[in-house]
Amino acid sequence: MKRILIIIITGIVLWGCEDDLKEVPLSNLSAEQILVSPNGFRTYLTGLYAASREEMSMGDNTYFALNFASTDIGADAGIEYIGLRNYLTTYTPTNNNLNTLWNWAYTAMIVRANTLIHYGELRSDVWATEKERNQVLAEARFFRAYTYNLLVNSFGGVPLVDQINTSPKNDYTKSSKEEVLNFVKSDLEFAVQWLPAVSEGNLDGKLTRGAAQHLLTEVYLSLGDAQNAVRISSELISSGDYKIMTSRFGSKATQAGDVFADLFLDGNQNRASGNNESILVWQFENNVQGGGSSLNGNVQIRNWAPFLSKITDPDGVAMLVVDTLGRGVGRVRGTNYFLYDIWKENPNDMRNSSYNMRRKFYYNNPRSKYFKQQVEPKVIYDDTMRNIYPYSRKIDGMPWANNPTSGRTAKDVVVFRLAETYLLRAEAYFKLGRTDLAAEDINVIRKRANAPVISAGKVSIDFILEERARELTVEEPRRRILVRLGKLVERVKKYNLLEETRNSIQEYHQYFPIPQSVIDANYGRVIEQNPGY
Repeated sequence: MKRILIIIITGIVLWGCEDDLKEVPLSNLSAEQILVSPNGFRTYLTGLYAASREEMSMGDNTYFALNFASTDIGADAGIEYIGLRNYLTTYTPTNNNLNTLWNWAYTAMIVRANTLIHYGELRSDVWATEKERNQVLAEARFFRAYTYNLLVNSFGGVPLVDQINTSPKNDYTKSSKEEVLNFVKSDLEFAVQWLPAVSEGNLDGKLTRGAAQHLLTEVYLSLGDAQNAVRISSELISSGDYKIMTSRFGSKATQAGDVFADLFLDGNQNRASGNNESILVWQFENNVQGGGSSLNGNVQIRNWAPFLSKITDPDGVAMLVVDTLGRGVGRVRGTNYFLYDIWKENPNDMRNSSYNMRRKFYYNNPRSKYFKQQVEPKVIYDDTMRNIYPYSRKIDGMPWANNPTSGRTAKDVVVFRLAETYLLRAEAYFKLGRTDLAAEDINVIRKRANAPVISAGKVSIDFILEERARELTVEEPRRRILVRLGKLVERVKKYNLLEETRNSIQEYHQYFPIPQSVIDANYGRVIEQNPGY
């Protein structure tokens, strides 16, 4: 009887509510509904900018594990994170970080860029001018180019997807690295033509022609076209839109410090602060919807800084009351090559000053009788490898959401700046045999750092990589730079401080393996795994 009653009541309810259950959507957020006006395209572009920023914050440590750990400048830190130090056991087709990177590239970046490009070209009637449309297309094509350049310097040849699909597809094929790079070149040449010299309204983080010129320089170098690399980087350097900062500026210009430190202080990354050296900057904002991943934000402190909260004084009292130092967990420790060797010749290099490298630590816990005294040298392996070691102060910033124990900040992150453009042009000049001009470009950077100038005979790819380490560590995705230059295996074997890392890396580790999940899902056609895996 209970069952019969339930059935009768249910029938009455459904019969009485039949009309109410027929919902008519009052809005539709599909691309077809949004991409019908310039404002719709700009709204959609915002999602692409947000996705680009997630390169660093996705997965909490993916960016750092894949770009810095187990390279020439970064080593796996501490016993707890032993999983990053062995190339044979870590970099496999089932590695979760590789899967995260691949999915971000294809499902967050490329698909959004392709959608914008498809509808931007399809709906030519919604634009007031050709310029208006092509600027939007240029932004989308820049981000697509950026992502494919990242992929080829991580995986080598990859599937080249340049259109949107309206139904499931399972028969992708890999394009060669050269094919993908030429596709990237085409996108960037379009972006150089149509992006504005300076963002309209001076919006922080907005793409400009300089970002496309900078990346195109790198792509020309990857294609072996040093002549065009010199041409396009020279256009950027001589444009007058950007300059190497040589005088103090920004929020602490009147306080103790130096101009190199000014570049990375909280709030100093964008042009509004007086910083005319930054070309592209990822934007984060504390406690603002859309200001960054709700979990991660800027996670540089968490990954690069040591696990200072684990250090105790000689009496066993905690060294640290966690404050503006944030809470690092020692995910990536600088190698001795980066922390010590590259500074030996010129220890007074500005980039090695106390404002730029934190080498001394002090007890800041009032409960400790060693309060305000310098922390003594540590000899326990896990301390020196993970819990306390020197590190770059580029990562310093106010804690995310006012939570000093999170290891996260809302500090904006420099992606490209003019100093790297000079080093890219120096690389191009070197490949053209013009070591004199290469030395001139390197010396622009060294003069700012109060480092002695070098002669033409000093220039080599290894020296350029060493100068990049002094100037760009934390900023540049180091592993991808080494891959692009064919130097990963050689330099890991030479400079990584862990014997296990040096001995486990093999020639085939030049590229990551294609994620096995990608190969399995593409059952309509075989995607060949990279050699060696």
